[in-house]
Amino acid sequence: MDHATFRQFVRADLWREAGRWSTGMFLKAVLLHAGFKIVFWTRLCAYLHGKAFPWSLLFVVARVVQWRLSRKVGVALSYRCRVGPGLLLSHPTGIVVNEGAVIGANCDLSQHVTIGRSNRGQRAGIPKIGNDVYIGPGAVIFGNVTVGDGAAIGANAVVTRDVPASGVAVGVPARIVSQSGSAGYINRTDY
Repeated sequence: MDHATFRQFVRADLWREAGRWSTGMFLKAVLLHAGFKIVFWTRLCAYLHGKAFPWSLLFVVARVVQWRLSRKVGVALSYRCRVGPGLLLSHPTGIVVNEGAVIGANCDLSQHVTIGRSNRGQRAGIPKIGNDVYIGPGAVIFGNVTVGDGAAIGANAVVTRDVPASGVAVGVPARIVSQSGSAGYINRTDY
């Protein structure tokens, strides 16, 4: 990740969190908002990873801070995970994301969401989440599934099959109940 991309992603994350950009808002969010704090330190680790000395020392510091925050809050979000701009963790507790997962732009992850790998069967692999996706509290998405752009996953849904763009998936196992998607759930995407 280059500097311009890192800056753009952090600005998008801040806009989704607070609705405005300023140095004061950035400091407030990075100090007081647990979700933004986790996302910022994870992005900083991704930015510094693989850079030469002296940046490698900063990577170690950032990684320790990110690790401690993750343990304190209960969010397992690896810097190796490919996450688009505008990630929002509005209630960051109990969130687990496999490090190979792909998450698009402007996604909301609610509390106790799991995005994980399936090691066997027809759907062995890791999920790919599209842009503007809302994932409700307690939802589980695992295996080689694709969640289309603008989809919404309901609370406590277990997704083991693909969800089409603008689909709303609920239940165990999840089934598509409408095509109204994430409209109304995803806010502040006009950064």
